[in-house]
Amino acid sequence: MKSKLYVGNLSFDTTEADLNDLFSQAGTVSETALINDKETGRSRGFAFVTMSDGEGAQAAATKFNGMELHGRKLTVNEAKDREAGSGGGGDRRPPRRY
Repeated sequence: MKSKLYVGNLSFDTTEADLNDLFSQAGTVSETALINDKETGRSRGFAFVTMSDGEGAQAAATKFNGMELHGRKLTVNEAKDREAGSGGGGDRRPPRRY
């Protein structure tokens, strides 16, 4: 079963290829998604790495959490599902009535 990992505290210089190379040392990487800002296209400093099995994901989390990459200590742990309705921000006021 595939397991998704959250990888945080990334340097803005880190690429998906860097993450693929690193995490493939712990197991087979199915997918790597570096999260970029929609407006600037610049990295937001975190990514999701999907490993092909739970053992590889656990090994990667243990091996790489706290490891330094491009001058930053990585935060690696199991990704949590987004909660329904947690799209973030936005105007919470009721709509205007004219």
